[in-house]
Amino acid sequence: MFGIGYAMGVIHGLAEKGVTFVGAPLLGTSAGSWAAAAVALDVDVQDLFALTVPSFPNPRPGVLAAAARELFGERTSPFVKVCACSLPRLRRTVFDGALHPIADLIAASSAVPGLLAPHTIDGVKYVDGGVRSGTSVDFGPDADHLHVIAPLAGAMWGPFRRFVDRGMHNEITRWKERTNGTVTLFTPVKVAADIAQNPRHLFDKSRALEAYYCGIDQARTGGDPV
Repeated sequence: MFGIGYAMGVIHGLAEKGVTFVGAPLLGTSAGSWAAAAVALDVDVQDLFALTVPSFPNPRPGVLAAAARELFGERTSPFVKVCACSLPRLRRTVFDGALHPIADLIAASSAVPGLLAPHTIDGVKYVDGGVRSGTSVDFGPDADHLHVIAPLAGAMWGPFRRFVDRGMHNEITRWKERTNGTVTLFTPVKVAADIAQNPRHLFDKSRALEAYYCGIDQARTGGDPV
């Protein structure tokens, strides 16, 4: 929930400045898949925060897909792509939101190992795309400019933050080499990172709302050119 809140805050803060992602190609991983879907399918942020959050750990298959269907139903979108990791080799797979219900893609990309059961698409089991990459920037669309929102990088805590940061910057380099485009990066500053001081806080709705407003404030002041 923290990642969804922060990402939606950045998106809405940029919209205040005239930067809109409606009708633009969107790539989401884990929490980013929820944010990408909400933008493409015009789902209100308050509906995201009203979402039924499953209890964790929850090994029952389909729990996350059911929650995603509360919001998105069986809708698809040609503007959304979602990254998940296939089992057993954890290969990153990018799904086209025009070809599958977005709810299924979100469930696959957000199935955190140890907390939620893998989600099956076309007979293959998938887990959270963040297992291999927090953002999968290197799979980003060809563009003159790319906005990257990484809720678990920047000032966030722990070794996972270092894993996300290192991989993301390598991926940004590869994307820039491929496209000759420019990148603006948004990661939580300390005031946002302090909202989620341990893993349990990432699933707390009230903290997600705080992260949303921090994301808005950060977008107003601008991201970091990379």
